[in-house]
Amino acid sequence: MGTKERRQRQFAEREQLFLEHARELIRESGLLNLQMSRLAEKCEYAVGTLYQHFASKEDLLLALTTAQAQEHTELFRRVAEWKTLSRERMFAIGVADKIFVQRNPDHFRISQYALCEVVWRAASPDRREDFLAVCQPIGRCVASIVEDGVRDGDLELNGVTVQELCTGLWALCNGTHNLVHTEGVLEDFAVRDAYRVMCQHIQVMLNGFGWKPLADPTDTQAMHRLIQRIKNEVFHDFCCEN
Repeated sequence: MGTKERRQRQFAEREQLFLEHARELIRESGLLNLQMSRLAEKCEYAVGTLYQHFASKEDLLLALTTAQAQEHTELFRRVAEWKTLSRERMFAIGVADKIFVQRNPDHFRISQYALCEVVWRAASPDRREDFLAVCQPIGRCVASIVEDGVRDGDLELNGVTVQELCTGLWALCNGTHNLVHTEGVLEDFAVRDAYRVMCQHIQVMLNGFGWKPLADPTDTQAMHRLIQRIKNEVFHDFCCEN
């Protein structure tokens, strides 16, 4: 290994160390109390070294959000390649998203903050581009399911673009995660099982697009059986909540 390659490897390893300890500090003291000087001290590096990796705290937060995209992509890839009806695969995207957030609660809390307008605009263009790049495979997985539905004759877009339909599911799932992670909000509205409600709304949305075969969103037993089938056939090696 040459000198350049060795330095690149050391740089990557050091950056990974910063990210791991940043997560620890966030769990210990909270997101808003994260300090670059404290992180550098915990990692036993000078603050200037830390800033060689992350130009700002905003860059660090966006890097944390970007870092776990590989697992998210893997979950969606499994759904896209699942050999079943396209509608069942689109429903399974919602299940995959739920599994990812339940496995990575810290990730969602960080991304919720990192992607707000103030932090996003303050982050460097390179870090924003890195985040958008890792999101592209996730978007392609979902779009491919819509395209399969159209190809198989189970779905007619009727003037709606593939991306617009995908955005509806994204907004529904992300909105549910936001509510779940905002303590007390759902309790005030007497919502006991937010993810069951989310799955019902996914079925309603897919029915609204006329995606066949249509499903009865009030048949919770059928929906539960489908969710269990998805977990058994697609995510059998992931530990997730029922």
